[in-house]
Amino acid sequence: MREQEGFVPEPRARAASEAGANLAESYRATRSLTEALAAPLSDADATIQSMEDASPAKWHLAHTTWFWETFLLRDHAPRYRLYDESWPFLFNSYYEAEGERVARFSRGMLSRPSLDEVLEWRAHVDAAMETLLARDDIAPLIQLGLAHEQQHQELLLTDIKHALFQNPVGPAMWEGSPASAVAGEDGWIEHPGGIALIGHDGQGFAFDNEGPQHRVLLEPFALSQRLVTNAEWQAFIDDGGYGNAALWLSDGWAWVRENQIAAPLYWRDEKCFTHQGWQARDPDAPVTHISFYEADAFATWAGARLPTEFEWEALAQSHDASGGNQLDAATAPMPRGGGDLFGDCWQFTRSAYLPYPRFKAATGAVGEYNGKFMSGQVVLKGASCATVRGHSRASYRNFFYPHQRWQFTGLRLAKDY
Repeated sequence: MREQEGFVPEPRARAASEAGANLAESYRATRSLTEALAAPLSDADATIQSMEDASPAKWHLAHTTWFWETFLLRDHAPRYRLYDESWPFLFNSYYEAEGERVARFSRGMLSRPSLDEVLEWRAHVDAAMETLLARDDIAPLIQLGLAHEQQHQELLLTDIKHALFQNPVGPAMWEGSPASAVAGEDGWIEHPGGIALIGHDGQGFAFDNEGPQHRVLLEPFALSQRLVTNAEWQAFIDDGGYGNAALWLSDGWAWVRENQIAAPLYWRDEKCFTHQGWQARDPDAPVTHISFYEADAFATWAGARLPTEFEWEALAQSHDASGGNQLDAATAPMPRGGGDLFGDCWQFTRSAYLPYPRFKAATGAVGEYNGKFMSGQVVLKGASCATVRGHSRASYRNFFYPHQRWQFTGLRLAKDY
C-alpha cells in the first residue's frame, strides 16, 4: 500500500519498507556496475574464452541475468515469460536441477546471441524485476542474487585479464598507469590462541558454506602485518625457489615440472600484465596470481607457514572487512599494498575446503551453490582489488583448486610462537 500523506507506518513496517528500498537500490547499482565493467569491451573481446577455468565476459553478463530470470522471475512472477526459451541451455552454469547446458569449455563458441542482444535481455529482466524488489518474502533470495552477481563481477575482471593476456600485443582494457604501491610495515600480529567462535553469526547475509557457527581450538600463532611482495618473490626466484624440490609439496613439484612454472602468472622480465596492459612491476606491491603450491613453497622457503582459515578468521573478526584496496567502481583493479587485512588479493590458507560441523546444503537448485564443491580445494580469505567493496567479511570462504592462479591470489605468512 502506498504511504498516504500524514500516515506514519508502524516501526516494523517502516523497517521493512526501508530494507526493500535499500535492496532495490543495491540491485540497480549492482546490475549497473556489471555493465560498466564490460563497457570497454568489443563484441569480440566479450566472446572469447581463453581456458576452461575462465568464461567469456558476455557469458558472465548473460549468466547473471539467467539467474534472476530463473530463480526470481520464473518462480515468483507468474505472468513473466522467458525472454528466449533456448537461452537457459546456453547460460546455466552448473545447476543440475535446471537441466542440460552447454559444456563449460564451449562457452567461447557462443558467437550468438551478440553482446548487444545480451544487454537488451539484461534491460528486459531489470524492468521485470522492479515488481519483485520490494517483496519481503523473497528478499533473502534477492540478496543471494546480488552476492552471486558480485562474484561474477570479479570473475569477469579476472577472466578478461587472462583473455587479453593471450594477445601478443598486450591490449589495455583501461588506459593509464597504476598508482604506486605502498610498502607495508614489517611485523607480526599475535594471537594468544584458545577457543574461537568461527563462522557467520547470522546477522545479515552470508553464503551457506559460512556456517553453522562453531568453536575451534587455536594454538598461539601470529600473522604477518603485510602481504608478501613482488620484491620478496623475486628473491625466492633468485634463490632457486622454483628449482628446489625440498620446498614443494609432492603434487606441487609435479605441477611445477610438468608445466615449467618459473614465476607467477603474468610476469615477464621486469614487467607484469595488467588491465592497463604491460606495466613495470612494482617491487612493493603484493605478489598476486600464484597457486596454492607456490604459496606453500614460498612459506617454507621463508621459514614460516600458511595460516589456517580459522586463524585468519579469528584475527579478522576485529578488522574492518570493507577496508583496504577493493573495487569501488569500473576501474582497473591493481594490488597496492598497505597494512589492511582485507583487500589487494585473496590470501591462501592451508585449510581444505570442507563443510563445517552440522552443515546442510539448502534444498532445491540453490543448494548446489557451494556444498557440492567441497572436495579437493583450498580456502582463501579476505578480498582482492577486484572484489566489490562490502562483498567479503571475516567468515567469507573463497575456494580454488591448488593449481589455479588466474585470480588475484596471494599470501600472508603465519608462524607459531
